[in-house]
Amino acid sequence: MNKKIKLLSAFGIFLISSASNVCADEYQLYFMGGQSNMEGYGFNKDLPASLKKPIQKAMIFQGNDVADNEAGGGLGVWQQMQAGHGVGHSSDDKSNTLSDRFGPELPFAQYLTKLHPEQKIAIIKYARGGSSIANGASGFGNWSPAFANGNAVNQYDNFLTTVRNATGIVDIDGDGSPDKLIPKGIIWMQGEADAYLDWSAKPYLNNLKELMALIRATFRQDDLPVVIGKIADSGGDPKDGKMMDFIEIVHQAQQDFVEQDKAAALVTNTENYQFLEDNWHYQSENYIDLGQAFAKAIEQFNQVPKQP
Repeated sequence: MNKKIKLLSAFGIFLISSASNVCADEYQLYFMGGQSNMEGYGFNKDLPASLKKPIQKAMIFQGNDVADNEAGGGLGVWQQMQAGHGVGHSSDDKSNTLSDRFGPELPFAQYLTKLHPEQKIAIIKYARGGSSIANGASGFGNWSPAFANGNAVNQYDNFLTTVRNATGIVDIDGDGSPDKLIPKGIIWMQGEADAYLDWSAKPYLNNLKELMALIRATFRQDDLPVVIGKIADSGGDPKDGKMMDFIEIVHQAQQDFVEQDKAAALVTNTENYQFLEDNWHYQSENYIDLGQAFAKAIEQFNQVPKQP
């Protein structure tokens, strides 16, 4: 099936499920996607007490992540936000298997629900560790809409399936009443896989523009705010001190994207983060900071001017 047709199918279901009842409970909806630092490598045991318990008025649907052309991508169920949606999480269409890790989704939801206790938050998450947006740059999968290998199902398709499955549920909190999902923003943490190679780093800006346009179109809002997380290098390569030889190119592309897009922002807190021994993933406290930074950045777009 043509990928544009798949996109139309995805947001067709989104509209039906989200606007079917004028009396529906409203949820502010955010999509969080990317690669492993969006998955999250924070340890649940390191969380403060306030983040070890489920977050009231916050729901999450995390699509099951699989490699390109594998079955089962995008399956999931809605549940109350809690720890365990980091790396190692898996899901089918009946239940979630939580992991001992968390990602930025947890502090992101906590920050927004504390800031706006009158609102409900819903997060759709799909992230795949090691995935690139350049076609063929990573053996872990890619988000390119042009992907045509095998049965032509990649991370972009899994994202669409995730959205379709998530928005196909009329009552996401299971209280017997329909719910309305109101798209409020896209949070994107990715680029390490593309910064590893010269040929994938150079077109990163154009590839990012195309992908964000398609994700915005999925939610039928061309100016839906986008918050980008700046990728960081641990300096752990003993040969030259760089894990990603072409990170400067991707850094410039991320900066250019937000400068050229009036509804985009760049979170740079990652510049000061500490890494795990694998030299790719952040320490637990950094994921807490990252989620809060994402929330603060998206809040700048969602503030409504006070009436005189």
